[in-house]
Amino acid sequence: MGEAQLTVNRSASNHNNHSTIRYVLDTNVLIHDPTALLNFEEHQIIIPMTVLEELDSLKSGRNAVSADCRQAIRELDKILGRADLEEIEAGVPIRRGEKSKALGSLSILMSQTPDNVTTLPNHLNDNRILNDIFLLQRQQPEHKVVLISKDINMRLKAKGCGIEAEDYHNDQLLNDIEQFNKGFLEFSGSFWDRVESVDTQQDMGRTLHRIALIECLQDCSPNQYILDEQGFIGRVLSVDTDSLELLHLDRQQLLDAEAWGLQPRDIYQACALDLLLDPEVHLVNLSGSAGSGKTILALAAAIEMTVANKMYRRIIATRSTQGLDEDIGFLPGTEAEKMEPWLGAITDNLEALHCDDEDCSGSVDYVLNKVPLHFKSLNYIRGRSFQHSLILIDECQNLTPHQIKTIITRAGSGSKVICLGNLAQIDTPYLNATSSGLTYLSERFKGFEQGGSIQLQGVPRSILAEYAEAHL
Repeated sequence: MGEAQLTVNRSASNHNNHSTIRYVLDTNVLIHDPTALLNFEEHQIIIPMTVLEELDSLKSGRNAVSADCRQAIRELDKILGRADLEEIEAGVPIRRGEKSKALGSLSILMSQTPDNVTTLPNHLNDNRILNDIFLLQRQQPEHKVVLISKDINMRLKAKGCGIEAEDYHNDQLLNDIEQFNKGFLEFSGSFWDRVESVDTQQDMGRTLHRIALIECLQDCSPNQYILDEQGFIGRVLSVDTDSLELLHLDRQQLLDAEAWGLQPRDIYQACALDLLLDPEVHLVNLSGSAGSGKTILALAAAIEMTVANKMYRRIIATRSTQGLDEDIGFLPGTEAEKMEPWLGAITDNLEALHCDDEDCSGSVDYVLNKVPLHFKSLNYIRGRSFQHSLILIDECQNLTPHQIKTIITRAGSGSKVICLGNLAQIDTPYLNATSSGLTYLSERFKGFEQGGSIQLQGVPRSILAEYAEAHL
């Protein structure tokens, strides 16, 4: 392991004031958010040479991680590409736009062999990074150095070495998952007992209520549902500074709604189906535990809107699965045949929709022949624009905020995106319920009048599944 010698040593003291913090970014931060370099304001960012080597070793694949590595490298090149050694030694200014004022700087952390300094064993990349930071602190104790890493164990090792370490929180909008937007507000007793005044109007057969923005509705957002114990259901259409507009819904009509023969089993599924079937809602996020009905509701609504109502030309089905990007290349057949094992949840739910038919397999074959249903890998979606399509993205909890942004922006004119996920089943390293792309998306789109979220309750799949969800 080498002695960490930051190339900024000779002139950085003139470039940075004493309040500037030196943030050392781990590789997983740049993979999680390739634009992380732009999010540290006036402070100095340091990239260890080992991080550049890791990005280089990961950039050549065809998976999402490789694509993020390539983007991170491009972001680094935008800042350092034309800089000479002397400029890098001083710290290259970071600009957020061509004409914007520079905030902070970027440097590369080199390594040399230490003399008479005890360091961690040098056979692991994490150890090399920690050794570099440790030696940098010894050389320049007057500067505060902080390691930023998504890896909990890396942060623990750093603290054991006397290095301050933090998680990357720039795209984490919630500190507590209990604050997650469920898509509905439930009130005991009667909701109307809390309302001082209401202006009710009829509009093309719809009942609209304009009510003052009382304290219990301060955090309301469009397409949230208001439920009370007296059976009232209202859907928030718009919110302004001092009032909101509610669409009065009939509870029984919601529960009797049907999509491709499927009816909701509870009021939460009914609200979800209401959003799914609304052509004015372009983004729907469905979260909930395993067996809560996310996939079957989305699939039934998708078939209804493509086959029966012809609102969309095709259904694009995809999912995020750990190992998918690496393993798909080794599976035989076409892209659709390669994707089918990973999208078994779609075909399983398609069979469930027709389990009461005389010939279930014949019905499923009929639907697959009739419905323009395409199974696509996430890599395929990243580089495309889909027009007049209904895009189903399963297992969204395993996507980073950056990845989900990349996918959502693929939706073209006349398209609708349905995101499904269970925040209790995250398989992606360095992600948790508060940093998941599904959480990020739901929070970012709270004010979007053409989007909505519903967190399904309970496990209608079976008594066994419900007990397992609660006790295992």
